[in-house]
Amino acid sequence: MRVSELVSASGVPLATVKYYLREGLLMPGEASSATQAEYGEQHVRRLALIKALAGVGLPLGKIRTVVRLVDQPADTVFDTVGRALAALPPYPVESAEQSNDYLRARAVLERLGQVYEPSYPAVAQLDRALAAAEDVGIPMTDERLDAYGRHIRGIAEVDLELMPTDSVESAVEYAVLGTAIYEPVLAALRRLAHQDIGAASFAGRTFDDFTDPHRQDEQ
Repeated sequence: MRVSELVSASGVPLATVKYYLREGLLMPGEASSATQAEYGEQHVRRLALIKALAGVGLPLGKIRTVVRLVDQPADTVFDTVGRALAALPPYPVESAEQSNDYLRARAVLERLGQVYEPSYPAVAQLDRALAAAEDVGIPMTDERLDAYGRHIRGIAEVDLELMPTDSVESAVEYAVLGTAIYEPVLAALRRLAHQDIGAASFAGRTFDDFTDPHRQDEQ
């Protein structure tokens, strides 16, 4: 297909397509003359990936990281997908006094029996989140952690079971876009579960019912 057909098929404006070509995000087409090139379905798919990554807020540099992993994957599926996921926000903010040993995250992962790799960005993210929970007076308890860990692992197992492995692009696209798109879904479902359980547990009750045990006994 000509570049005009590529624009039509992808929904990406011509100026943006040319920009992606210049930046190396989109692979060149096959030259058909001195001034024209032919493009194929792989170009449509690459543009769809770039468009989706930009749509979930990835900056250009991180998008470049993802597409390079598609074109030049690491030695293993684990490393390739892991590096692609590391391109997603939030990004760790390093400071001169920060240690590479995230004590809170390490303790949590050891209790759950999971891999502790401090260079993986999610470890720093977890450590900051645990510190924030402590700061507001609701630290992670063993009871909460065991429940969260059990259910979250189940979600992760389903995610990986459904991951396509027919190509590097399919696997990376699924991992990166699936994570970016489904994390808000999981957060929303958690809130809706709170609503549903709360409607059954707290309907008709006031705060006085919680502070006056005699009133609870009368109900």
